[in-house]
Amino acid sequence: MDQRVKHTNIEQDSGIDELDRRIVIATQSGLPVVAQPYQQIASELDISEELLMQRLEAMKQDGRIRRIGVVPNHYKLGYTANGMSVWDVPDEIIDEVGEAMGKLDMVSHCYQRPRFLPEWSYNLFAMVHGHTRDEVIQKVEQIAEMLGERAKQHDILFSTRILKKTGLRLKDKKES
Repeated sequence: MDQRVKHTNIEQDSGIDELDRRIVIATQSGLPVVAQPYQQIASELDISEELLMQRLEAMKQDGRIRRIGVVPNHYKLGYTANGMSVWDVPDEIIDEVGEAMGKLDMVSHCYQRPRFLPEWSYNLFAMVHGHTRDEVIQKVEQIAEMLGERAKQHDILFSTRILKKTGLRLKDKKES
């Protein structure tokens, strides 16, 4: 399992101060898998853990960091069937339905996307992982039962390959 800090809105010439740049570089590939990852990073940066936490929180507050969370490698955990379930939900209830769907243990992430009518009527997406395609199909059918008539139709788009997911990366000035 990998703990990542999701950075946004930080560009190489954005004018961020040197300490924030060093923090981003230290965390952008994931937190160390140790009992006290922030303490280890602070030690490597030669700052206090309290200062590290303050700076991370400030970057979260101003939008330079979106979130800090665990990003599991589903394949290493045996979840090799990955299906993006797509749903046609009335726009006036999409927030309610999306929030309920996103809270389900079987959904790793859920978000709204625009429709592209007439070819694409789906506006709500929810990723479901399983050990087999049949398991994913069963989970999606459970979601469909929960939604009932609130979902006009749905489908599952299965992953065919692994794409490396990374956000923006800053170069260490030593590498330039």
